[in-house]
Amino acid sequence: MNRSVTPALDPVPDDIPLLRAALLAEQLARRDAEARASGAEAMVAYLKLLIAKLKHEQFGASSERGRKLLDQMELQLEELEASAAEDEAMLDPDPAGQFAARGAARRKPVRGPLPAHLPRERVVIPGPTACPCCNGKLAKLGEDVTETLEVIPRQWKVIQTVRERFTCRACETITQPPAPFHTIARGRAGPELLAMILEAKFCQHLPLNRQSDSFAREGIELDTSTLADWVGACTAALAPLLMLILAHVMQGSRIHGDDTTVPVLAKGRTTTGRLWAYVRDDRPFGGPAPPAAMFYYSPDRRGEHPRRHLAGYASILQADAYAGFNELYHPGRKPGPMTEAGCWAHGRRKLFDLAQLARAPLAAEAVRRIDAIFDVERSINGLPAEQRLAVRRQHVAPLVAELETWMRSARGRMSRHAEVGRAMDYMLKRWDTFSRFLSDGRICLTNNAAERALRGVALGRKAWLFAGSDRGGERAAAMYSLIATAKLNDVDPRAWLADVLRRIADHPARRLDELLPWNWAPDQERRILAA
Repeated sequence: MNRSVTPALDPVPDDIPLLRAALLAEQLARRDAEARASGAEAMVAYLKLLIAKLKHEQFGASSERGRKLLDQMELQLEELEASAAEDEAMLDPDPAGQFAARGAARRKPVRGPLPAHLPRERVVIPGPTACPCCNGKLAKLGEDVTETLEVIPRQWKVIQTVRERFTCRACETITQPPAPFHTIARGRAGPELLAMILEAKFCQHLPLNRQSDSFAREGIELDTSTLADWVGACTAALAPLLMLILAHVMQGSRIHGDDTTVPVLAKGRTTTGRLWAYVRDDRPFGGPAPPAAMFYYSPDRRGEHPRRHLAGYASILQADAYAGFNELYHPGRKPGPMTEAGCWAHGRRKLFDLAQLARAPLAAEAVRRIDAIFDVERSINGLPAEQRLAVRRQHVAPLVAELETWMRSARGRMSRHAEVGRAMDYMLKRWDTFSRFLSDGRICLTNNAAERALRGVALGRKAWLFAGSDRGGERAAAMYSLIATAKLNDVDPRAWLADVLRRIADHPARRLDELLPWNWAPDQERRILAA
């Protein structure tokens, strides 16, 4: 007969003053813990708001001080949340949560169900074999299930590829199947391992030396130089796909262009290189072509670099007002001048900052008028170019005309050195460029597509700090092109890279387009269904 054993309790003192003192001490300790939990909750909410604001303002390149401040606040937020959880645990030691209803408890987000696609492992706690009260026979009434998310550490294995040799007893000819293709010639790394290394370095921004340390802790000694050799070999193996992506991007009727800084290691110091991104995304105007991104590296920001990148392109370039693009719009350019399209997000950002930081009413009014244009644009996102153009002519063009009239009038009443006036000048001096979207439904209101493509680079700089060389910058640009294109097509970069690295060595050259992300996903689904 199984009976529960009640633990022995400590003797309770019968001294009334002593009991009152103990109760008062307990109440003071509880009150102190509640105050700490409440204060931590308020500070957590404040820091989350401040971090969200900084992340919103952090488009592309930002100052070193701003990045360090954001890192510091995120660390402070982690510590505060951990401290609040510790205080709450001390305040409420009841593991079953029977006494959890307290006013000082932190407001936690509602937990959703754990992912349904994950396998379930049932761990059944043995129940009593007989009734603990009367020793009678028990009948199952039901069950309560508590789900806990768990992870199995990754497993390493060595795959042995065996090629048996046979000899003919009649003619003594020796026969053996041919050796399979390897992603890396004479390499000892499988495609899944290579894809994991590439995805960690260029998608999660985890440098190779840290990956090597992580592998060593799992008992796998892979030197950083070995990993670097593998990265270089994979970049060379994937180069044919890069050329196909480049050709696809340059066939777009409109592309987005932008750049960001990349610290590059030099002798005793670091220099500042640039990563350029050119994105083709026809989805805003209902284009059937899949999106893609092409990255380039350059050691500086001279205008000759975008001229070389876009030497054969002669359509619409959506970009900021960088002077290096100006020669691309020249009427005498060969094979023809490009059409310049401005970015309203850049123009709005300058005014928005002044409205928030300086409390400038004219800047706030300009932002309000620009936001009204954005509201209409959201409603036509994804429609064909003709429909977008019709809506713009009917609803957006009057708003743009009113904004220009109001802005020029307001600017005329300001000082030449007024900050709000300078922010308005950014748009007023390029009004033809900013209003060009009213005559072409393919043009977007912003250049956010290119900025989103570069955001991963900007966020990753604080992890890898700098590129090792100009050659390393070029290699990073190639891998960013592949990974960004996979993401734009809603394809898991790691799964795609692993499958492509497994197949590309013996894949027919005339059918390489089958391995591109937008063709790979449907093909992968067909193969899974066939299996």
